[in-house]
Amino acid sequence: MKVVVQRAKKAKVTVNGEVVGAIGHGLVLLVGVTHSDTLEDVAFIADKIAHLRIFEDEAGKMNLSMLDVGGDILSVSQFTLYGDCRKGRRPNFMEAAKPDHALPLYEALNEALRQKGIRVETGKFGAMMEVELINDGPVTLIVESKEKTGNE
Repeated sequence: MKVVVQRAKKAKVTVNGEVVGAIGHGLVLLVGVTHSDTLEDVAFIADKIAHLRIFEDEAGKMNLSMLDVGGDILSVSQFTLYGDCRKGRRPNFMEAAKPDHALPLYEALNEALRQKGIRVETGKFGAMMEVELINDGPVTLIVESKEKTGNE
């Protein structure tokens, strides 16, 4: 599982002109799922994101987590995170999980975050979405559930 984490002042997702998810202060998650991902990956990512210390404390240091600041999450499915651009000019999406595998894991991640007491808004899985955000900092990180090796 691969997640782009963006600290945001506010964000929203629109589908066909209708806002389907919106947050104030918190995080925007662009969530990609691959074939080998499991509920273990979901648990790892949810725990990492909930406790990631990327919010500033009173001294201006990034020492606070989502749980400390009480922010919200806007979670957006993003299969293109598994696009391989190494060959040719058109991305290859063979590593992106099919919807029947990806959707349950994406939903499980959102629920795992909610179980930690975080309010989670979402986009619409599989839809063409417009994502608007005011990136705070900007702070943007990539969190992955599997360690990369030199053999991949």
